Order: sequence, then C-alpha cells, then structure tokens
Amino acid sequence: MEKSIQMISGKSVAVFSLNTVIVGSGAAGLNAADTLYELGQTDIAIVTNGINRGTSRNTGSDKQTYYKLSLSGNCPDSVGAMAQDLFNGGCVDGDIALCEAALSAKSFLKLCSIGVDFPTNRFGEYVGYQTDHDTAGRATSVGPLTSRFMTLQLEQEVKKKNIPIFDGYQIIAVLQNQGQLRGLLAYSPKSWHPFALFNCKNVIYATGGPAGMYELSVFPESQMGATGVALEAGVKGRNLTEWQFGLASLAPRWNVSGTYMQVLPRFVSIDNQGNEYEFITDYYQDNGKALSMIFKKGYQWPFDVRKIDGSSLIDLLVYQETVLKGRKVYLDFTKNPLNQLPNFDQLEPEAAQYLASAGATFGTPVERLIHMNEPAYTLYLNKGVDLKTELLEVAVCAQHNNGGLDVDMWWQSNVKGFFPCGEVAGSHGVFRPGGSALNAGQVGSTRAAQYIAVHGQGSPDDWQVLPDDCQNVIEEKIKLASQILSNEDNTWQLITEARFRMTKAGGCVRSTKEMEKAITEIDALLRNFAGSVKANTAQAISLAYYLYDMLICQKGYLTAMLSFDRIGNSRGSALYSRINGTIPNRLPDTFGYCLDGDANTQVIQEIVYKNGEFTCSFRPVRPLPEGGGFFENVWKEYRKNKNIY
Repeated sequence: MEKSIQMISGKSVAVFSLNTVIVGSGAAGLNAADTLYELGQTDIAIVTNGINRGTSRNTGSDKQTYYKLSLSGNCPDSVGAMAQDLFNGGCVDGDIALCEAALSAKSFLKLCSIGVDFPTNRFGEYVGYQTDHDTAGRATSVGPLTSRFMTLQLEQEVKKKNIPIFDGYQIIAVLQNQGQLRGLLAYSPKSWHPFALFNCKNVIYATGGPAGMYELSVFPESQMGATGVALEAGVKGRNLTEWQFGLASLAPRWNVSGTYMQVLPRFVSIDNQGNEYEFITDYYQDNGKALSMIFKKGYQWPFDVRKIDGSSLIDLLVYQETVLKGRKVYLDFTKNPLNQLPNFDQLEPEAAQYLASAGATFGTPVERLIHMNEPAYTLYLNKGVDLKTELLEVAVCAQHNNGGLDVDMWWQSNVKGFFPCGEVAGSHGVFRPGGSALNAGQVGSTRAAQYIAVHGQGSPDDWQVLPDDCQNVIEEKIKLASQILSNEDNTWQLITEARFRMTKAGGCVRSTKEMEKAITEIDALLRNFAGSVKANTAQAISLAYYLYDMLICQKGYLTAMLSFDRIGNSRGSALYSRINGTIPNRLPDTFGYCLDGDANTQVIQEIVYKNGEFTCSFRPVRPLPEGGGFFENVWKEYRKNKNIY
C-alpha cells in the first residue's frame, strides 16, 4: 500500500493506493480480509466506520441461529437439498443458492477451527435443530450472541496477520467509470486529513444492510449502512422490497423471539394520558387462542402476511397501537395476561405440550423465562433491564433486509471489481431459513476473495489519471462539506424525520399514497440538499453525509416498493394495503390485503440509478444448477484455474 497527501478541491486529501479495500468490520468483512490474506493477496486493508460498531458484533436473539448443512445424526441431507430450500424462498437465483449450500460446511468448520465454540455431542457431531423454512435440522447456535463470537474470533485472525484497519472512516462515494471500479472516497471527522481517497482495483463491500433507514429498527444504533452511495454510483439493487420485520424491544434493541414469547408475557398499551390496557385478547375468539398465538410468535417471529389469521395478527395489533395510534406498547413479564395464571389446558396442543414438557406451567412469565432460558433473562439484566420488575417497550421493527445490492455467483456486482457481501448483498428472496444470513455472509465473502485472488491481482492505475467523472464526484463530495458548514446544526432532526417517514411509508404495512408522498418529500430535500442541511462540527458533517446516503437509499427502496405495488400484492413481511382485500378481524381498512402467492416468485426485481432517478425492471431468476459433475473432468479443470471463472 502506498500513501501520499494531495491537494484536491482545495482540501488536503490522504491518498492510499492498494489492491483491495474491504469495507466493514463485521463477520463478512473480517472473513473476506482473512481469506484474501490466506490466498496470498496481502496488499489489502479494512476500512470501517467503527471497529466496534455494526450488526454482527452487537445483535442477537434468545438463541441466535447459524444455518449450515446437517452434520449429525441419520437425517438425510445434501448440498442439493439445502440449495433447493434456499431457492424455494422465492426470487432467489439458483447459482447463488447452490454456492451458499456448497460452501456452508467449509465456512462453518472454519469458524469452528478458529475458536467459535459450536456445541458437539460426546461423539463429536455438530448437533442441530430445525429453524423456520428448514427441512433438515440444519440450525446451530452458540447462544444469544453467535454472530458476536464469530466477529471476535475473525478479528483475532485479522490482527494476527497485521492487516491494516482504517477505523472511523465513512464511505461517502463509490468511484466507477464505464462499469469498472476505480476506488472510494471516505470522510473521517477525527482525522488530520478528514478526506481519504482509496485508489484500488477491488472493493469487498461488507457494510451491512441500510439499518438506519427506519425509526423502528432492531439494528444497533451504531449500524448505519452505506447502500445509498453504492446505488448512486450505479451498482444495481435487487429485491429491495423484501425486508423482514418482527417484534423487538426498543431499549435495548433486541429481538423478542423464542422463549420471550413462549413464556406468554402480557401485552400492554399505554396512551398519552397514561391509561393502560391489554389488547391482544380482544382480537381472538377466546383467551386460549390468543395465548397460543403469543406462544407461536416465538418461532413464527417474523411478520408473515400468510399468518395474519394466526400469530402475525399480533404484529399488526402492535403496529396499530404504535404507528397509527401513537401509543407505547410494552411486554410485561411480571404479571400473567389478564392478571391470572393461564389455563394451560386451553392452549393449543403444541403450546400446552411444550410448556408441560419444559415444566413451565407455573408462576409469572419472568419466572417461566428464568426456568426455561435463564441466559435470555440475564441478557436483558446485563443491558440494564430487570424483567422481574420492569416493563419492556416493544414495536414491530425492521430486522433484516433480504434484498440489497445485486451480485453474481462470485458476489461481484454489475460494477467490475465491486463485491457486495453480507447483508448488503441481495442474495436472499422473499423468505429464508433462520440463520441463513450468517452463512451467506461467510460464503459470499469467501467467494469474493477467491475470485479476486485469481482474477483481481495487480496494482491500481495512478490516481492522477482517474477519469473526469470520478474526479467530478470527488470534487462535489468535498465541496459539500463547505456548503453545509454553518453556525447551526439540523442534521439529526432531518435524520429523525426521514426515519419516521420511512417507517410509516415503507414498513410492514405499505400504501400507495404514503409511498408516493414519501418519495416526493425525499426528492424535495435532495434537490436542495446543500441549502437545507446545516452542520456546525466535523461530526455533524459526517451525519450530513450519512443523511444524503440514507435519502438516496430510501428513494431507491420506496421506488422499488411502489413498482412492485403496481404489479403484485402482499407477500413475505410486507402488507400492501388493498381497499377491496381481506380485512383482519376488527381492524380498519388500512390492513386490507390480498396475498401474492407464487405469482412473482420466479422473477427478480432490479433497480438502477441514473441521472437522479431510479428505474425498475424484472428478470427471471437464474435456475438452480444441477451441480456435481464427473470427478475426472472436474479435477482436470480444477488443476487449471481451480474452477474460478
């Protein structure tokens, strides 16, 4: 890596020239760096907005799942079977599904080898359990913080290799010319030279999903995302409509799935006058049904329009209380629903048998929680919330983006040399098995590293011969800092307003009117961004760059949602409001819906940004390849180029 200090647009800019930049310090980014180094490409560096930030390091659930090929027992499984399950999620490219299945065991065993302590039985089998959309018991876990343990162990490997880490650098522009990557521009508010140009041949973009777009979000507050600047540079997006939403606590931000629901907590709504009431039982035919659906919400955790007549009605009820009525909703683990011990015999057989088998047909919800899963109780206690005495505020939150930036089977985008990996890559479809995102991040970053090691070698061109369009982008981004500098600061206010707008228009309930209104408001702010935004510190300027990224991103996502709204109906974790649709029991017309079914599962929506506007199109999914092959032929080709092409 070469470094110099240059004057660009009147600013002192640090210029770093190297082969590959890995953006992001989560599990996908760290694995990419470690794998590249192991493959002999050592002219690399990690660039991160914050080494201790991000989703991988700071999130989990009651039992965070890692999804991989079955490695225990006599339950039949195969790469082909796993690929088929991934492909069945709808709007999934078959070659990507096969890659994620083929490398799942290798990626999983690497994590085991570097110290991620996945449990084995006394025979050494990596035992598993069945997760959602899973047919073979492929799930495993190291507890509530699986992804954190992965990240910490991968970070150790990176540090052993002395791979440079640029900490505190925010990507504000992706530079490309005629479909070829040319580098990145970053802003570092605490640096002597706040602007940095990374002149490189390859970028592995592991920035996570656009987590900060929504007001109601389970992503850690430190996780921002940087999808907007990639879209702005012409990187294609795909399946941007497909988010996953679910119930989560707000302080701390955490999924309330699994045992948190299975112990049957009380749902309480409190209005502006402080009036408290339970509301879930009002919408089911009897209390036994209501409690059974609360129980099911534990493993049917994501909001799913196909389950609105069952457990997913709970999500809509919470959404109505919080977003539409402006109230606060809490889980109360200190008291039983309706202030009486549930009649467990009235529960549906599945719930009744589960709780009986667990010996949890007694006491209060928090007593049942400690009995069944004490680490789940301790997790909140360690975060400053004692469920024995405190109510837990919850909402229906954005939890995972199944869509994202478009990639091929090597996780390369339409911009050559630019490889989105992890959640920022749109490798999933409408549904996905629980825990498959962790596998996808490890597989995608490995595939990108393998491709670069074979086809992406060498030094970048001299930064001084960057094409004019790249130079113009650099100058415009640097100039913006001076344009918005002021004695005032409204960056956080504008970010807050933008997040609220996105939750209302592009959350789990979407109406044509709200989406069109939101796009109009976003356009107005983007047109006069420099005149509307005021920043009075270097940190505020950083927030302004983030706001710009977020607005571009929101416009792209809302455009995709509006485009799908015209040709499709409700699917996955999104209800598209239909006046003449099915209206759930005792709910307003806003929640009228029609199911999309399988009508659009074999096409992928793509979106591209050009001249300030997004354009959507649809293409067929790439089919699931047959896989396998005659060994002698595969081996012959492998000796030539390791079949990396």
